[in-house]
Amino acid sequence: MTQPLIYGPTLQASGAFDGGKITEQKPIGFPGEGSVIKRVGPLFYWAWAESKEEGYIPLHPHQAFEIMTYVVQGQAMHGDTLGTKSIIGAGGAQVMQTGSGVSHEERFIGPDMEGFQIWFEPSMKEALQRQPTYSQFEHDQFPSEQGDGYVSKNVLGPDSPIELVAEAQMWDVTIEPGRTFRHTIAEDKTLTALAIRGNGTIGYASEERLAARFNHKDFIVQRADDALEIILTATDEAALRIILIEVPTNVSYPLLRKR
Repeated sequence: MTQPLIYGPTLQASGAFDGGKITEQKPIGFPGEGSVIKRVGPLFYWAWAESKEEGYIPLHPHQAFEIMTYVVQGQAMHGDTLGTKSIIGAGGAQVMQTGSGVSHEERFIGPDMEGFQIWFEPSMKEALQRQPTYSQFEHDQFPSEQGDGYVSKNVLGPDSPIELVAEAQMWDVTIEPGRTFRHTIAEDKTLTALAIRGNGTIGYASEERLAARFNHKDFIVQRADDALEIILTATDEAALRIILIEVPTNVSYPLLRKR
């Protein structure tokens, strides 16, 4: 069994926009930004952004990547050369399938705005032949499962309203203090996780004694060569909120080389 790899904030990248009005912790950064994890399968980039009041990123171009902004709190404004002007609130998502090319601008609106921008890489050769698209989804469009001591929101995957070309699943999970959440990682998949509230442990249904501790802001990578059931447990002190993204460990198409 491959043990989880746990990376604290100092092993992740960081960044800032608009004179520091937007700050970012990046579990997976761009080339040269210093994150230890360069990519995980088609998961190319993951930034956790915050803006105390308001920050703006002017119009800039993208091609091929499928880019999602997921809002934790506050609002995100999106504008693009397709003619879109939209604002999404907490729990909502904005999705660009950038295809042959599109430019967009972003405004993060507080107080205390917090959200993620996550890039997935489909086959670049095929993606460049597609027309760019934009779509957005409100919090209540996503299905949630409420279990014994946890709530799991399905952001990406078979039951989500978001349809990507790249293969990926994503959950926004809140676990009550001292309680657990079980998840089975499929064969030949890798689970990544970011603890955005609270602390906890990651263990295994087959070997509970191997549970590893992680803290707020830590980034976790767990590879599964065979199907693997993990157990996430919140500490007794506070609830744990953790974002999970599961992708194929390998894909059948060439991926961009990332240094």
